[in-house]
Amino acid sequence: MSQLLRRKSVNTMISQSQNKSLNRTMGVMDLIFLGVGCVIGTGIFVVTGVVAAESAGPAILLSFVLAGIACALAAFCYAEFSSAVPLSGSVYTYTYATLGEFFAFLIGWDLMMEYVLAIAAVATGWSAYFQSLIAGFNILLPASISSAPGLDKGGIVDLPAMLIILGITALVSKGVKESIKFNNVMVFVKLGVILLFIIVGVWYVKPDNWTPFMPFGFDGVITGAATVFFAYIGFDVIATASEEVKNPGKTMPIGIIGSLAICTTLYIAVSAVLTGMIPFTQLNVGAPVSLALESVGQNAIAGIISIGAVLGITTVILALVYAQVRLSYAMSRDGLLPKMLSSVNSKTKTPFKNTWLTGIIAACIAGFVDLSTLAHLVNMGTLAAFTLISIAIIVLRKKFPELKGSFRVPFVPVLPIISALLCIGLAVSLPGITWIAFVIWLAIGTIIYFVFSRKNSKLNN
Repeated sequence: MSQLLRRKSVNTMISQSQNKSLNRTMGVMDLIFLGVGCVIGTGIFVVTGVVAAESAGPAILLSFVLAGIACALAAFCYAEFSSAVPLSGSVYTYTYATLGEFFAFLIGWDLMMEYVLAIAAVATGWSAYFQSLIAGFNILLPASISSAPGLDKGGIVDLPAMLIILGITALVSKGVKESIKFNNVMVFVKLGVILLFIIVGVWYVKPDNWTPFMPFGFDGVITGAATVFFAYIGFDVIATASEEVKNPGKTMPIGIIGSLAICTTLYIAVSAVLTGMIPFTQLNVGAPVSLALESVGQNAIAGIISIGAVLGITTVILALVYAQVRLSYAMSRDGLLPKMLSSVNSKTKTPFKNTWLTGIIAACIAGFVDLSTLAHLVNMGTLAAFTLISIAIIVLRKKFPELKGSFRVPFVPVLPIISALLCIGLAVSLPGITWIAFVIWLAIGTIIYFVFSRKNSKLNN
């Protein structure tokens, strides 16, 4: 039992954070744009319509508020950890320092599933928007190469989804500086497109469309909050970038909290305008934002929005690939995963082999597996991570009172406990099949830990 709960020394972590194997090139705006780039994408362009139609109605904005509160409480914990221990690995690293190796491995294993499936799921959404966009120019791809098998469309492979993942993988493998420049430009365009929708759409809002405001009751709002958690996946990606940030002690908290605040505000504004423009019952489509504009005769703006959606979803894929690679890099460096995953290319200063392995696996999943039902499973991974980070901050304060970052979570342990309970409550509302899949994945991880990771852990030395 003592082996399972052995903790990685905080002093060792701080020493590792000063390692120069990864380039420190990112500033505070780079971090904020990384978070916004990952969070604002499929959630705002797709999930808003589906959740409004099936779960919450116009009260979807309350779902975003509730999910945003849960995320904000978790974000405070991330901010304190990342400023005190600025090391790659996010909640995996923080759990290793506080709750022990076995829990750290399981949450790292959980996040690996979350990131890889999210990459594939988002790429599938990108493929749908891309095909819709080029269809406007009378370019139609054959069904055999434009959708995954099992969708009753005659598909054999979703080639666009595979190609966008491999293209982003090539970019990320070249270096963090190049990736961040690309991300910043795309995020700037995406924010412009979203603001354009809000400015144009607000003039077509009909208050009657907000009645009934809560057609599915408060239970629908809760279910909606659990579902739109998928839309918030990303702000925790910032915590994986700690070793590539200038002055992480001050920069990390600003990046984490700043990106979450921007994204929550935009989600609430877009969902309010969207449900005001068109009855919520009509929003269960793949491109609800474009549909709302087309319904009021703004076809040209709808076309611009479609372009923005394609660019916006591209940045989500980039951020998720980046996060998955940095997480598995940290676990490999600790000996819990094969050594190859933590080897850094001397020229690009990136985990080159790890990046391509991640990209190829995610591309194969996106190309050949129907991921339309896996958003809940990705949500489960996020909620588990948020629950653990909330518990870990309480342990950090008790075990290491001398370790003080530039940001401190207020009202410990009250706020972290509320955060953990909120996340557990949202997780309970997810379907039973999600829990079964989650337990199976953790069981596989447990086997890998006892067969490989425990014996190869650097803590054995």
